Amino acid sequence: MWDTLRTILSFIIDIAVLIYVHELGHYVAARACGVTVEVFSIGFGPALFSRTAKSGTVWQISALPLGGYVKMQGWGEDDEPNAPPAEPGSFGAAPLGAKALIVAAGPLANLALAVVLFSGLFMTVGQMITQPVLSQIQPNSPAAAAHLQAGDRVVKIGDTAIVDFQALQDTVAANPDRVLDFTVQRGAATLTLPVQLGDVPEGSGKIGHLGVVGQASSFHRYAPGPAVVAALRETGRQISGWGQGILTLLVQHQGLSDLAGPLGIAQVTGQAAAMGLASIVGLIAVLSVNLGLVNLIPIPVLDGGHLLFYAFEAVLRRPLSANTREAGLRVGLLVIVSLMLMTTFNDLNRLGAVAWFTHLL
Repeated sequence: MWDTLRTILSFIIDIAVLIYVHELGHYVAARACGVTVEVFSIGFGPALFSRTAKSGTVWQISALPLGGYVKMQGWGEDDEPNAPPAEPGSFGAAPLGAKALIVAAGPLANLALAVVLFSGLFMTVGQMITQPVLSQIQPNSPAAAAHLQAGDRVVKIGDTAIVDFQALQDTVAANPDRVLDFTVQRGAATLTLPVQLGDVPEGSGKIGHLGVVGQASSFHRYAPGPAVVAALRETGRQISGWGQGILTLLVQHQGLSDLAGPLGIAQVTGQAAAMGLASIVGLIAVLSVNLGLVNLIPIPVLDGGHLLFYAFEAVLRRPLSANTREAGLRVGLLVIVSLMLMTTFNDLNRLGAVAWFTHLL
């Protein structure tokens, strides 16, 4: 019972933090651009608690915690060329660049939150680092066939610098069945060895396989400056991994079954909560990167879809017609609903609910 309650509470808190920071990005950018913000809401539906600030903005917590919004004056009004002039202080009266900044500020705030949280973790708990040194070579593996040896330090793979064992794993995983040049330090010598990588199944696709074991991991604490640099690097690694996943999904049509929805995220959140505060903070940082990037996808309804509309407007030097925008929003809504249904099915399948229901039938 306690585990379930902890999972639910952790999930609600994590989502609330992510949504608050996302909407705060929109809010700050809107105020900076002179746009009036009427409502700042965490959650949807009826307001459970509200307070009106001196600026006139109503800050509220609503009944349904899975989301939030910033309601700006004039948001969503028809901005056709023949429409009446927008009132001063409304979103419609803002220049096109200001509109794009306001919309992009939400996802950018999520990416900034990830950097802040990673920096804090690396200064206090430290960053878990495994040196890119091979402690074991598995027999009959691609590494053994390429004559890699225990004790070798991998410094480069192709043109990619390898700073830790995670970077080695990421590079190998992204290149199944390819030949890559490994630059290694062996004692005082530096060698370059061609390695024919193998592959192993992963989800609905496959990833590269080398056949090595790294050294034991250790935590390394940073001073504030280096911590920010390491946090930027880790955020970049998260962005790169997300991009590779999307590319695999679109090009190879692999990974659909691996996508998680609210139930899957709640399950992972509960597991992180059981491991302690540092794990929760780390998970929020990772989820914040994902939320920011997902919102930048150019699908109408999402922030990226609005940015796409503004890009067309900048090129055409006029807003898209109301019919075009409405059609785009309908398509975007269909895509989002389809993804929600698919990820919910994946979550239920991982939890065994689909198999249980099928057995009943």
